[in-house]
Amino acid sequence: MIRSFLASEIGEDLRREVARLQQQVKEQLSNDPARHSRIQWVQPSNIHLTLKFLGNTDERTVEPLREAISLCSAAHHAIHIPLERLGVFPRLQQPRVLWIGPTEEWEQGEASQRLTALHRAIEECCRSFGFAPEGKPLSPHLTLARIKDGERHVGQVLVQTGVMDRPVMTGALPVEAIVLMKSELRPTGSVYTKLWEVRIGER
Repeated sequence: MIRSFLASEIGEDLRREVARLQQQVKEQLSNDPARHSRIQWVQPSNIHLTLKFLGNTDERTVEPLREAISLCSAAHHAIHIPLERLGVFPRLQQPRVLWIGPTEEWEQGEASQRLTALHRAIEECCRSFGFAPEGKPLSPHLTLARIKDGERHVGQVLVQTGVMDRPVMTGALPVEAIVLMKSELRPTGSVYTKLWEVRIGER
């Protein structure tokens, strides 16, 4: 068994821009450290758009899943997601995840609907292999950091610095391919290995 997930990778130019933004936010938060706050910053090389977390996966499923995802994504087209907003999950008063993603206006538009349709097709495909559905719609975002301790204080600093209100211009994330990633948990952090890639809209 392996631990795996489906994702869309980001290009090197965009990765550099996201890393630059991540560093800026990191510096803002480090100016007002809290004794009990602990923030785990995602390594830029590991930043990606998660489309579906699979969890424990039988290695015999890897190739059949590739064929099935290739088939179900053939009817869809590439989608460009503008990365123009910093956000948090679940709420600013007690953030656990800091991310960058599209504006709320984009999420109400036609491109977002196409992304939802693609995600729904992926979910149905994975369900046929016995993977449980997410139970909630896809929220397209790139995770920058996870707040492990001191969430309330971190939320206060984010508000006080105004970092959440500043315009973000890092570019757009093209969702052009779906990759299957193997995830290995190590003491130094997660290590991802790409097992396969299928292009969206191709068969």
